[in-house]
Amino acid sequence: MSRGPHQGFRPAFRQWRAGRPFWGGLLLALGGAEVLLTLKASLDVILHVGMQGLAGYLLPVVMLLCGVLILFNPTQRLFYSVIGVLVSLGTWMTSNLGGFFVGLLLGVTGSCLAFGWLPDQEPRVSRRQRRKEARAAKTPPPTPARQP
Repeated sequence: MSRGPHQGFRPAFRQWRAGRPFWGGLLLALGGAEVLLTLKASLDVILHVGMQGLAGYLLPVVMLLCGVLILFNPTQRLFYSVIGVLVSLGTWMTSNLGGFFVGLLLGVTGSCLAFGWLPDQEPRVSRRQRRKEARAAKTPPPTPARQP
């Protein structure tokens, strides 16, 4: 029973993931979510404190948004990654030392991965495939037996 051109969810997801800086966007979004979840103050207290307190919620939301936009709009990845790294570094001052360093490091790492992603790269060849090709190149082709 052949399923036709659609082989399932995994191959479709792999193809979708290959066309965008997936790990960079995911790490940036996870960093924003982590910083957002480490904030303890309620919104009433934040609004009472003013803009300094509001920035503690605004910067991680921007990190999360930049991560999602990198995933779904990879053509603008350079802009989103630069904004993402600046906002990630800004959480150092506004959001519990950048979510206790974890969110800050996730955000900076994800932004750097998204910035360095190249869309026209050849797909990686697995180590097993490279070894197989190397073995095939080392062994000489069989020679035909001579006729007396």
